[in-house]
Amino acid sequence: MAEKITPRSESYSDWYVDIVLNAKLADYSPVKGCMVIRPRGYALWEAIQSNLDKMFKATGHSNAYFPMLIPESFLKKEAEHVEGFSPELAVVTHAGGSELEEPLVLRPTSETIIWSMYKKWIQSYRDLPLLLNQWANVIRWEKRTRMFLRTTEFLWQEGHTAHETSEEAEEETIKMLNVYKEFAEGILAVPVLTGVKSQSEKFAGAINTYAIEAMMQDKKALQAGTSHFLGQNFAKAFDVTFQTREGKLDYVWASSWGVSTRLIGALIMTHSDDKGLVLPPKVAPQDAVLIPIYKAKNKDEVLDYADSIYKILAEKFRIVKDYDDTNSPGWKYSEWEMCGMPVRIEVGPRDMENRKAVLVRRDSGEKIFVEFDKISDTLDEILKDMQVALLEKARAYREENTFEINNYDEFLKFFNEGEGGFAESLWCGSGECEAKIKEATKATIRVLPFDRQENIEGTCVCCNKKAKNLAIFAKSY
Repeated sequence: MAEKITPRSESYSDWYVDIVLNAKLADYSPVKGCMVIRPRGYALWEAIQSNLDKMFKATGHSNAYFPMLIPESFLKKEAEHVEGFSPELAVVTHAGGSELEEPLVLRPTSETIIWSMYKKWIQSYRDLPLLLNQWANVIRWEKRTRMFLRTTEFLWQEGHTAHETSEEAEEETIKMLNVYKEFAEGILAVPVLTGVKSQSEKFAGAINTYAIEAMMQDKKALQAGTSHFLGQNFAKAFDVTFQTREGKLDYVWASSWGVSTRLIGALIMTHSDDKGLVLPPKVAPQDAVLIPIYKAKNKDEVLDYADSIYKILAEKFRIVKDYDDTNSPGWKYSEWEMCGMPVRIEVGPRDMENRKAVLVRRDSGEKIFVEFDKISDTLDEILKDMQVALLEKARAYREENTFEINNYDEFLKFFNEGEGGFAESLWCGSGECEAKIKEATKATIRVLPFDRQENIEGTCVCCNKKAKNLAIFAKSY
């Protein structure tokens, strides 16, 4: 119930964990750094998966599956790739009672094993483009973990595509980034910024990494999804060539892109409050819960009236009946608020007499008294309005906490003494300035936003040399 939740103002970190545990989304695993995803949490992942899967297939992608055991030598073929992942690798050295001839790495990501197969499958331009996605789990031996946000094992999808030309691969990279943006904002109601990562923040083995970045309620950034232009790096590492239309040999061009169960963390931290979980209707497992309120003398009549409402609503909505006698209505209210049920429908003796019901919004707490024959239409309107309202509220919050800062002293004060947020600042493009800022503030460049790179005038916030980019700086998860 709500009293189990640590207020955000007291400890944002504890608040987050309290919601994960008390809303029964996940629990700690006996294996350190791992989590057990409970049915309510997994229902969110299923909603994410089903919506994204439709979007992927609508853009021409097919699902496949590749082994999670990868020969260690595969990762070593792409030097930058193995260097970027080596601290996080889990390696199998013994199996079946004996030492393996070659150690096997538990999949941290699948570029290497997928490109070893692409070498077998791609010979000609006629085999391209190859547009595959896989839903899988990965293992990254993280030192600091937090459920959904960063765990040793997590669930994700990873798209891997092969193309004839650089232009096609880059187009694919941006296309999938925009799919992620459309999904984040349209389904999760999480507003995101899109742009390119700095070279120090890019994916190991990529030419460029593009990302969607969201602001959480503690004003930190969360990288919610990435799309990578891989160039010909992995094709060269695995000697994946194809016969061009002109009859010559060339290396294949590639992209990869992925999102994970981290999106559930984004949902929690973007929308929830001190009463518990708040969910956008499009991703919530159910639309509403029906709770009758009665005493022994009128129980049967109230339940019959509640059933008449349920019968109508169940034709169109995902409705849960909570007729449990073991808990009070107040306890049920708090419990369903904790779990993020979008709408609560209350029906008591007076409502029955007046042929009405009370609909309560989870996001605002607003109570709406509705005539019997208008309950269905009103519920539909509430759900649609909630979806839009949550996105607008989150976007307004981000805009209120985004500031243009181009004085280094102000920049340091903003991140080291202030409450945080996003800083829009000019940057010279040098890794030295980027590293200096990170060391001094723990803030990093989240993205160089696509729509803010024209006509850059001014000097770098750090070194005062001529600026090349406008960057979004923030502390992050």
